[in-house]
Amino acid sequence: MKSQIESLRRELEQHNYNYYVLSTPTISDFDFDAKLKQLQELEAAHPEFFDPNSPTQRIGSDIASGFEQVAHVYPMLSLGNTYSEGEVQDFYERVRKGLNEEFELVCELKYDGTSISLTYEDGLLVRAVTRGDGEKGDDVTANVKTIRSIPLRLNGNYPPKFEIRGEILMPWSVFDELNREREEQEEQLFANPRNAASGTLKLQNSKMVASRKLDAYFYYLLGEKLPSDLHSGNLQAAHSWGFKISEATKVCKTLDEVSAFINQWDVERKNLPVATDGIVLKVNSIQQQRALGFTAKSPRWAIAYKFQAEKAVTRLNSVSYQVGRTGAVTPVANLDPVQLSGTIVKRASLHNADIIESLDLHVGDMVFVEKGGEIIPKITAVDKDARVLIGDKVRFIKNCPECGATLIRYEGEAAHYCPNENACPPQIKGKMEHFVSRKAMNIDGLGSETINLLYQNGLLHNIADIYSLKIPDMIPLERLGTKSAYNIKDGAEKSKEVPFERVVFALGIRFVGETIAKKLAYAFKNIEALEKSTLEELVAVDEIGERIAQSVVQYFADSANVETVNRLKSFGLQMNLSEEKLQAHSTALAGLSIVISGTFSQHSRDEYKSMIEMNGGKNVGSVSSKTSFILAGENMGPEKLKKAEKLGVKLVDEKTFLTMLSFENQSDINFIE
Repeated sequence: MKSQIESLRRELEQHNYNYYVLSTPTISDFDFDAKLKQLQELEAAHPEFFDPNSPTQRIGSDIASGFEQVAHVYPMLSLGNTYSEGEVQDFYERVRKGLNEEFELVCELKYDGTSISLTYEDGLLVRAVTRGDGEKGDDVTANVKTIRSIPLRLNGNYPPKFEIRGEILMPWSVFDELNREREEQEEQLFANPRNAASGTLKLQNSKMVASRKLDAYFYYLLGEKLPSDLHSGNLQAAHSWGFKISEATKVCKTLDEVSAFINQWDVERKNLPVATDGIVLKVNSIQQQRALGFTAKSPRWAIAYKFQAEKAVTRLNSVSYQVGRTGAVTPVANLDPVQLSGTIVKRASLHNADIIESLDLHVGDMVFVEKGGEIIPKITAVDKDARVLIGDKVRFIKNCPECGATLIRYEGEAAHYCPNENACPPQIKGKMEHFVSRKAMNIDGLGSETINLLYQNGLLHNIADIYSLKIPDMIPLERLGTKSAYNIKDGAEKSKEVPFERVVFALGIRFVGETIAKKLAYAFKNIEALEKSTLEELVAVDEIGERIAQSVVQYFADSANVETVNRLKSFGLQMNLSEEKLQAHSTALAGLSIVISGTFSQHSRDEYKSMIEMNGGKNVGSVSSKTSFILAGENMGPEKLKKAEKLGVKLVDEKTFLTMLSFENQSDINFIE
């Protein structure tokens, strides 16, 4: 059995390499998934053969875990940046004078992601650490193992121990899809793939990391027994071991060759599947690198040439306004078409009234549009010298463009909102789209086009109407038909099993996202208690601030919302926390405010936060006189420790805390200093 498991692992590792590194798959996705499932079943039946580097470990886990800080064996220094070929020439001259002998430069693409350092021992991945502050970073090994282009086990003749550095990236296609999903939920969009990759790598849920389909390229090898004294040779060796090394790498002997490489890739990079923002130049000889050494912040033997952000000048023809699900009104600049970063740009977001005012925009202005590393075009400035015959000054509208209601602006917010949430068409349809979405009620067959069709034909007026839809009314509608009508009805019926916390999220209460909805569900247990909750009771829930609390109170103060909730209740939706989840709660920590600090061996910080909430306690972020105690792990923050000593706040270690959860009477527990 062991040999069968190991054989399957080797086969799947090769298929992963073929697909994600070589881009030449030799097996269908269906067959790969079937073999992976077979391996999962064999490993589950024979846990004695567990291997942390098995291909099955790439799917990630939904068990959260905190990140341990790890010191870098070799500091991860940043590179000096240049923005002109003149500065590249200056770098070349400094290297020439510093070495006083012939040298080569390796030119590589500078990938725009998040830096990572991997350590391998005996051909196995043992640790993945982020750059952090350059001296130490976060151990993100569990998350990195989900990235399929990163080998967990190497092939060939590799050193017994080495470190390899690279860049974790989110491909453009994945980034676009992720932002589409976030836009549907009216969540803040990621500005660029770099931010998205960095945020994903730091998620506490490796299963979610796996779903984001990150990629990685590697560019530098470190260790005592490297295969070559040339950087280019080490990259070739790393590629043979299974690492993804960019094919856009060239050894250059002259400054003219360097210049040709820069000019080529300033154009060609726009066709790549991942983001780049420049070129990195490195002295090829490792011996010469050592001779040149380092400054306090960066190596003298390498430099980064940054591409200029792409800009264009075009005419502003008008400003239109879009109304989202939450009523937020977004101004959009309508432009003369202009090519930018390989695409034709006709529109650019103006974000809010403050941005419009700061730009002093007038209709007919010639404006500078920039894309650079940002996926969403933006207007950065106005060419005021080009003003000849311009139109009116652009002023933010006062009334909703869809329903005419007077717009409002909440204190401390940049956006304007339409308050007419139950009678403004985009808000009504947006709420329905949110309600049926995958993370909410997950009702198949009800996409935005179908919702609009049903709304236009008077069959949907609010989210509760979804459950009173009749098949004979839907079948005659254009582009719907019998099969689609039955799918919608079946999807609505299945959604009645969706748990209470997702129902709370699906209601679309402003500022109540997926995480906040879960906290509200666990705190109030049922819809009746949530409906009657006061501002003070809501603010007492962990992570519920006054803005969220006010939004919840306002939602249930609206009789139309209460009527909708009552209708949903009558249709049989889950309006209570399940018995299983209720039984998981106790009052062992009732009334206690607890601070968590340090790292732990038996559970993650997030797991301890959940335990505190499930047992009636409250998580707080800072130490004060009202803190009941600190759950203290290893490497507790010195400032928290100092403040605890000053205020006389007790410390509780991990073992004692777990013991506490089995006691209802807190006087039975001895707090420890």
